[in-house]
Amino acid sequence: MENEHDTNRRLTDLEIKASFTEDLLEQLDRIIVRQQQQIDSLIREIGYLRQSSAEGGASVPRNPREEMPPHF
Repeated sequence: MENEHDTNRRLTDLEIKASFTEDLLEQLDRIIVRQQQQIDSLIREIGYLRQSSAEGGASVPRNPREEMPPHF
């Protein structure tokens, strides 16, 4: 009888761990999807910046004072 109770307890513990593992896997999957979207967005932005730079970037007037490091 004690062996059966121990087996049931162990089985219940494994079911709980499996449930937590499934939840964690779903959370990680959502994080990966979000990070991939951010990476894709950054890649597009870098491409845009490279294109703007290659075209001379003259379309935006620059103020040298704004480009100075903050300690000046």
